[in-house]
Amino acid sequence: MRVRSLAAASMILGALSCRPAGAGPALLFDPSDGKVLYAEDPDNQWHPASLTKIMTAYLAFEAIKEGKLKLDQKIACSQNAFQQAPSKLGLPIGGELTVELALKALIIKSANDVAVMLAEAVAGSDTAFVGQMNATARRLGMTRTTFVNPNGLPAHEQVTTARDLARLAQAVVKDFPEHAGYWAMADMRLGKLRLGTHNGLLKSFQGADGMKTGFICDSGFNVVASATRDGHKLMAVVLGEPTGADRTVRAASLLEHGFQHYGWKTLFSTASIDNIPIAPDAKGLTTMRQSVVSWECGTGRRSRSAAARQGRTKAAKAKGKPILAATNDADAATATKAAAAKPAEDRPAAAAAGKDAGASATPSGKKAKGAPKPIQASAGGELPSLTKPKQKSPTGGDGAAAVAPPDQSKSQQTE
Repeated sequence: MRVRSLAAASMILGALSCRPAGAGPALLFDPSDGKVLYAEDPDNQWHPASLTKIMTAYLAFEAIKEGKLKLDQKIACSQNAFQQAPSKLGLPIGGELTVELALKALIIKSANDVAVMLAEAVAGSDTAFVGQMNATARRLGMTRTTFVNPNGLPAHEQVTTARDLARLAQAVVKDFPEHAGYWAMADMRLGKLRLGTHNGLLKSFQGADGMKTGFICDSGFNVVASATRDGHKLMAVVLGEPTGADRTVRAASLLEHGFQHYGWKTLFSTASIDNIPIAPDAKGLTTMRQSVVSWECGTGRRSRSAAARQGRTKAAKAKGKPILAATNDADAATATKAAAAKPAEDRPAAAAAGKDAGASATPSGKKAKGAPKPIQASAGGELPSLTKPKQKSPTGGDGAAAVAPPDQSKSQQTE
């Protein structure tokens, strides 16, 4: 048994020691008291992507608690909701869902249209809802967060931090334990369709019970993850991983590290998400657009291979060397395959769903189409400064260029 434990620890150390330099912030904490077990750039600003929907769900839960919404109440898809980019259910204008089914679609499918439907049901308009989101963020102490929309679709001004997301996740766990089951669901049914979660930990990590993933090109792959073992819950925030698999591995490594070392960490450290000071060198917004591996961002592995070949071709031409015709053919074939590739998770779900017990068609009858480094407490019990190796970018930055407003010509799909 001890040999297996040592082997597991070795695997965790290897997993995070090999993670790319310049990856995003991370935070591991205990939601019961906010105690921090590991922190890495917790106050660097980042695009939340669909982690925004944690706040959308929080306000929906609040409206249910106050009697403004009911779980069996039906809400309609407006034109504004219909026009949202994927990932989405793809309901027609006038299509309806119960609030309960909408919450499941929000959390599991990460449906952008449903986020707007809930926002309009709670506040009357998505604009008014965003005002509530920002007011609630201030109340929860999310001092470096600004929300612009209820679903996390690209917006230059929509930013958060690992610490602020930890505060939000802690509030969800404490204020609405009766809705914990939504975050732990690995799939849902919509008519004849089964919609699965993007949260790989729910299928692979012992004790995993939530919470939410997020992705846009500028944010990279994000997750707020929770797990419970022996009655004790830990939560991890991971931002800016280059792939969904990297996101899962890093979050799992943090959580495993926390469970393995929880006793001595809590004994010798008094650091919490409320008392650790904001680092004086906390950075503003950065982008992961050039680092992620994603078809939507034009950085899929085949796309990168084609770009490399194109670069070699240009270099050969500049030197006057002959170019084989097959090289261009291969590039063209790669580009064609990349353009044709569409992740199944981003296709509108309602298109093939048919009627559901909680969903209806329009009135006309149309159907909807390296393990983290251990924290060593100082003599004063304060959390030491944790740093990671930085990779210089071609522009001279720290591995990620200063962010620019999203390029609207590119696909803006999110998880």
